[in-house]
Amino acid sequence: MSSSLFSAYTLRETRIPNRIGVSPMCQYSAVEGVATDWHLVHLGSRAVGGAGLVMTEATAVSPEGRISPQDLGIWTNEQAEALERVASFVRGQGAVPGIQLAHAGRKASTHRPWEGRAPIAPADGGWEVLAPSDVPWPYTDADSPPVRALSEGAVKEVVDEFAAAAERARDAGFLVAEVHAAHGYLLHQFLSPVTNRRTDGYGGDFAGRTRLVREVVEAVREVWPDGRPVFVRVSATDWLPDRESWTVDDTVRLAADLTDLGVDLVDVSSGGIHPDQQLPDTGPGYQVPAAERVRAEADVPVAAVGAITTPEHADALVRNGRADLVLLGREHLRDPYFAHQAAEELGAEAQWPPQYRRASRG
Repeated sequence: MSSSLFSAYTLRETRIPNRIGVSPMCQYSAVEGVATDWHLVHLGSRAVGGAGLVMTEATAVSPEGRISPQDLGIWTNEQAEALERVASFVRGQGAVPGIQLAHAGRKASTHRPWEGRAPIAPADGGWEVLAPSDVPWPYTDADSPPVRALSEGAVKEVVDEFAAAAERARDAGFLVAEVHAAHGYLLHQFLSPVTNRRTDGYGGDFAGRTRLVREVVEAVREVWPDGRPVFVRVSATDWLPDRESWTVDDTVRLAADLTDLGVDLVDVSSGGIHPDQQLPDTGPGYQVPAAERVRAEADVPVAAVGAITTPEHADALVRNGRADLVLLGREHLRDPYFAHQAAEELGAEAQWPPQYRRASRG
């Protein structure tokens, strides 16, 4: 029996052996931005588990770009060397290693989720929070720290930081670079009128608010090898229908612009810009319709995410032309070997490593 989910997918010169990806998931387990054995085992086990694409968590391009002090980073050579070990192991299992390059913006300098997510003041080990405008994240159970609106010069420094991070990721052996422009982090903050109140060339109309994302993509694409793809993760909608905000229509328009700049796939998620977001029923595949629209109207490959937990559902998304890749997050936390199990359930050939074949049901 053939399975669309287990067909190979080639972007540029990079062949992904199946359509299953490990979605970027923060682990909050780095030391001064340096990957530890946790990251090697966490990402390596999903490669052993058969995922075709294994993405790192959001990896900060600068110290100020971290969400928490324990976030992964790639602003130093030491950090890149630690990630090289991870990328090498993932490639050795036949998977494609990808890295998500990120800057947290106004959502930076917080405690880890299991420590409450409250902001950390600079005096307590935190750092100055940067944003497109001086509009802080509205914490409900803590005072919001002041944020510094980036000057035009500082915005250009952010572009340079993404480019330098991409160069380090390239040399560390990653085959896919994803620019994180979703979930209320810095690049998304520039896109959304909810957080971007600027009146200079990086604010105002659609062209101004999308300028930083476009410049970052151009800078990353310039240093990234021609044979390796660049992805962009977007929040297709802010889920704020009662105010001026970022919408699916905006995302379709941006996606078309990004393809002209060399983006090979748009990773379509949603939300994260403001706690007042009005999410719909978050049942299986609730974000897929947005991905499907981007794919059809912007004529660009897409990855679908969001509450996709079964092999049958993931396979149907690819088979029916609704998505080109399916990225699973929580399901990969529950089952690192999801891909091998899915292959057996769908009647495809499961590529269990020889050390594990005795566990195969095939």
